Amino acid sequence: MPNLINEIVTGIVQSAMKELLKKSHGRTSTKRKKRQTRSATSGRFVTKTTARTAKPAKKQVSRRRTAASRSRQRNH
Repeated sequence: MPNLINEIVTGIVQSAMKELLKKSHGRTSTKRKKRQTRSATSGRFVTKTTARTAKPAKKQVSRRRTAASRSRQRNH
């Protein structure tokens, strides 16, 4: 009898954990991937090595929030 109760409890806990892990609340935009370049001689992917000059920091501009982001804050 205790074995049966233990089995039931572990099954419930496992299913609850799966549900929690499945739902992701943090909505983030998809990150763009940079296109890889192939070497002309070997045909393999080569890491790009370009030395960039540091740009001065841009002044921050306040952006108007969209209706979707406002409603998301209200619901969350």
